[in-house]
Amino acid sequence: MRKTGRRTARGEVGGKKGEPPKASLYSEITDRIIADLERGCVPWVQPWGRAKAGLGLPRNAATSRAYSGINILILWGAVIERGYPGQNWLTFRQALSLGGNVRKGEHGTTIVHADRFIPKNEKERAKRDDDEPQAIPFLKRFTVFNVAQCEGLPEHLLGSAEPLPEREIVPQAEALIRASGADIRIGGDRAFYMPGGDFIQLPPQPAFFDQINYYRTGFHELGHWTGHAKRLARDLSGPFGTKTYAREELVAEIAAAFVCSTLCIEPTVRHADYIGSWLGVLREDNRAIFRAASLASKAADFILAFRNDVEGEAREGIAA
Repeated sequence: MRKTGRRTARGEVGGKKGEPPKASLYSEITDRIIADLERGCVPWVQPWGRAKAGLGLPRNAATSRAYSGINILILWGAVIERGYPGQNWLTFRQALSLGGNVRKGEHGTTIVHADRFIPKNEKERAKRDDDEPQAIPFLKRFTVFNVAQCEGLPEHLLGSAEPLPEREIVPQAEALIRASGADIRIGGDRAFYMPGGDFIQLPPQPAFFDQINYYRTGFHELGHWTGHAKRLARDLSGPFGTKTYAREELVAEIAAAFVCSTLCIEPTVRHADYIGSWLGVLREDNRAIFRAASLASKAADFILAFRNDVEGEAREGIAA
């Protein structure tokens, strides 16, 4: 999944702030993801065996901020397709501010920033009708460059994530699942989340052909768990086979990928049986993948926030 743009002095490509949303930008990215799915490549299940970069979420090298939502999928795609050795990114101007520069001839990757604005005529209408003005969403394009496309940068910006330890039990994943406080019941041969009872059912880890997939499945179900009315309140009412069900599966799948990547877990599972339903949703609505990725980021952040509890317990243990 690759999206390139021309290099500019500002590191930006495209429309001005305040313009209405351009359907073409939603379509460009959605069409590329549809093409990936049609050839059996699921962008949020990273085929890291083909990539040189370590596991983890893409980050801005200047601010250390992790990218979120659709930008994660875009940047993962670029890392895999172009074989970059790391997941740190910069705008053209940020590279200069850090004492380096983008190498001549390099092409950047276009990411997006979503925002809202209120047109002048809408403000006037709201004032005239004594009503609340309605904001209009828009996307703005930005071009970023992998640090591997730059030269003269500080050495510490070129590092990559730690590899997964060579063992089946992953302590940090176990600790995070436990810290969530979710009602997880081990047994049987099916994995699912039951919204009515607010519990997760998981097969025992030895039942998985590749035991590392126990964690991806667990975080997938925890992704659904975050959607409960007393947490992030998503629509979990859709029965199997409906578009509502497919949309929620997209959210849970991408959330699990974000959590696993943050914990440096590389699962091997591929949910090919869902690809058809995902394609139906994406072909019908070119903004569906944007919404799913945004909701997935919120779900992953909700789960990963429990790491603070884990780290707090570890510090108390050391102090004792």
